[in-house]
Amino acid sequence: MQQQPEKRGWWSRNWKWFVPVGCLSILAAIAVVIVLIVTLVFGALKSSDVYKQAMAKATTNPTVISELGQPIESGWMVSGSISVNGSSGEADISIPISGPKKSGTVFAVGRKSAGEWKFSRLEVEVPDRPRINLLSSTP
Repeated sequence: MQQQPEKRGWWSRNWKWFVPVGCLSILAAIAVVIVLIVTLVFGALKSSDVYKQAMAKATTNPTVISELGQPIESGWMVSGSISVNGSSGEADISIPISGPKKSGTVFAVGRKSAGEWKFSRLEVEVPDRPRINLLSSTP
């Protein structure tokens, strides 16, 4: 009499592909969450008033334009902190920028009072050159 092979369950037949696929799925989900958080944080920084004002001053400054060339674009790795509570707040951010000639960094430190940002420091750092003060009236 011939013995029939024992019927194996789903898990015993499929564990060799299910375990790696399951682990990779978990890692992919974690990566998606991290990318989403980073995108939201950088998006929030880039949509702030202080960021927009700092970039507007940097991209229209004649000295910065002559050093970096046009168009001047911001990088994605904005860093620093912005704290706003109603019509007041504080900011200390650095924004990487680049043009066709060179790259640099905008440093902005400011305080918001009565709904208006006032910068105590707004400079562009370009390698091998003194910092360009964007607050002074002369370039």
